[in-house]
Amino acid sequence: MEKIAVLIPCYNEANTIKKVVADFLEVLPEATIYVYDNNSTDGSGEIAKKAGAVVRHEYVQGKGNVIRRMFREIDAECYVIVDGDDTYPAEASSIMVEKVLNYQVDMVVGDRLSSTYYKENKRRFHSFGNSIVRKTINFLFDSDIRDIMTGYRAFSYQFVKTFPVLSKGFEIETEMSIHAIDKNMSVENCVVEYRDRPDNSESKLNTYSDGFKVVGTIVRLFKNYKPLAFFGFIALILAIISIVFFIPVMVEFLKTGFVPRFPTLIMCVFMMIAAIQSFFAGLILQTNVQKNRHDFEMELIRCNERYNDLKNKKNDYYAEVK
Repeated sequence: MEKIAVLIPCYNEANTIKKVVADFLEVLPEATIYVYDNNSTDGSGEIAKKAGAVVRHEYVQGKGNVIRRMFREIDAECYVIVDGDDTYPAEASSIMVEKVLNYQVDMVVGDRLSSTYYKENKRRFHSFGNSIVRKTINFLFDSDIRDIMTGYRAFSYQFVKTFPVLSKGFEIETEMSIHAIDKNMSVENCVVEYRDRPDNSESKLNTYSDGFKVVGTIVRLFKNYKPLAFFGFIALILAIISIVFFIPVMVEFLKTGFVPRFPTLIMCVFMMIAAIQSFFAGLILQTNVQKNRHDFEMELIRCNERYNDLKNKKNDYYAEVK
């Protein structure tokens, strides 16, 4: 087991990857720098290797796929993940690592939005989208993560080995944040300076298509993690519509003793039945969620035991070498 692993997903970052690797080698000399080349066509992998990084490959395209491979293959006491576009300062990583190693934080979020992001970022829709996503998630999940979409984070071994990576692309950051919140893991924000990409470096994030994927991920995870709230909201909307249309029918019946609008009455009955079904579906699924949380805590205990075993083996090895 390594003490610190710096993980850099990389797709066509030939103009910046050398500097990113060199910066992290300087700030974290005890760390191993891993660059995972995701089918680059500009020689990014070779450049990173010459700069001193361990280069591996993920041939299935997408940042989420790369992170799944990283988390599966590498064992470390602390993981730092950073984009290869040189938009994040390596200097902040020492503070983030300290929080994980010395204060048992499970996820440290590199918070760009509280520093220079809105000034440096030239893609205004990105800034707007980041704010909307942050406010939505913090509202829905009652949290205080200040930068949901940041690509600069530090993780504990326990987080990495118990995080089920389901996303394939850039929505992976949203999934990480919601997972940490839902599983009551220790999360802290660390304000970092942000600088926009160099002029000769191009963003791989599509504002609109990837933005819709992120929104879809939020809805999906809200349904999965908080089914009673999700289906309860649907039940409330259906019940309100049913009652609103039913009131005139009821008033007319009380006045005349007749129900001339039978189609409306039938629609109201079916919508109320759908509302009741939706509510009980959420109630049943919420029970399953509670069971899953119980199972997760047990898995966390087992993961912590594996972590201690790996640390002990590493300490025994160094003791024999000495």
